Amino acid sequence: MLSKHVEDGRNQIEMVALDQLVPEDHLVRKIEQAIDFEFIYDLVKDKYSLDNGRPSIDPVVLIKMVFIQYLFGIRS
Repeated sequence: MLSKHVEDGRNQIEMVALDQLVPEDHLVRKIEQAIDFEFIYDLVKDKYSLDNGRPSIDPVVLIKMVFIQYLFGIRS
């Protein structure tokens, strides 16, 4: 039904923390506690330039993305 009194929900702000959305016993939290991904920085440090070009995406983030895609069957 058409109405002149339509509230636009797009103008509302909602604050959400990702920690509240992911359960404490979720696989992703367990992986984060079990694996220290800091070793990746040493493996790729010669592939990144600190003073040339624009900043790159964090290599740890890239590895975590592929890891999560594999675990949960996400194709793209």
